[in-house]
Amino acid sequence: MASDITTDVLAGELADALAMLEDYRQDGANAVAEPLPSLLEQCQALCEDFTPPEPVRSLHHLACSGGTLISKCIAALPNVVLLSEIDPLSRMEVANLGEKPKFAPTDVIHALNHANRKVDDEIRIAAFRASIDSVLTGLERRGMRMVLRDHPHSQFHAGADHTARPTVLEILSAAFPTLSLVSVRHPLDAYLALANNGWIGFEPDTLEEYSLRTMAFLNRHESSPLIKYEQFIADPEGQLERICEILSLPYEPLALDMIGAVRISGDSGRSSPIIGARPRRPVPEAVESQRSSEAYTILCDKLDYEP
Repeated sequence: MASDITTDVLAGELADALAMLEDYRQDGANAVAEPLPSLLEQCQALCEDFTPPEPVRSLHHLACSGGTLISKCIAALPNVVLLSEIDPLSRMEVANLGEKPKFAPTDVIHALNHANRKVDDEIRIAAFRASIDSVLTGLERRGMRMVLRDHPHSQFHAGADHTARPTVLEILSAAFPTLSLVSVRHPLDAYLALANNGWIGFEPDTLEEYSLRTMAFLNRHESSPLIKYEQFIADPEGQLERICEILSLPYEPLALDMIGAVRISGDSGRSSPIIGARPRRPVPEAVESQRSSEAYTILCDKLDYEP
């Protein structure tokens, strides 16, 4: 008896469901179906809404090549935050055995360099990339743009084997979209200034060796656009506009008038806010005799400078 009742209930529910489907079919027969967007149209709509990630903008130049002046002009642009002289693998500030490390409470990589157990470069690189990602994201949310000025002197002119490690640009470009720029100065002027400041950290300390190391720097950054310091001081507005195009930054010529208020690390050269050419330092006889060296000649030819 119970079984018959259950069967009757199920049969009734099934009949009701079939009736509902029949009513829906008849109503839908008279309706005009709305066309669905094509897959191509959906993809186009998604592409239109896509916002590319904020790139890492980076500046690369060797010491005494006019890079500080150019960096200060970039730092004076609207909403630009410049990180100056950055290299997570630099060994220049690592204390020698028996020396006391300097006080640097905000520098995590400095602490890793002086930890009581050895930490490999992969950890330093990971820490560096994580910090750059945080800065990049945080500044973008506030409508600001990060520009990173690296410190290739640590790698190419400080005596270490520059082939044994990646460059800062290589570290960055492996993890982020990058817009980079290389700036140079006549090799003789840069070398004379380097020697005058006592910053030659390689051996032999010759113009030839300087040229070989500078060529290595250029080869490792050959994919980046290049500007000359001499061109910049001859036409600051035009060259700053070109820099802004390369780095996708808003151009503001008034930035050139504000560099006297900008303070950055490495600001040990030009102290005047006036942008202009300066005479070449006297060339010592020992250096003059090296101007015919093969490496120096090749470097000048590569950069289109008169030896």
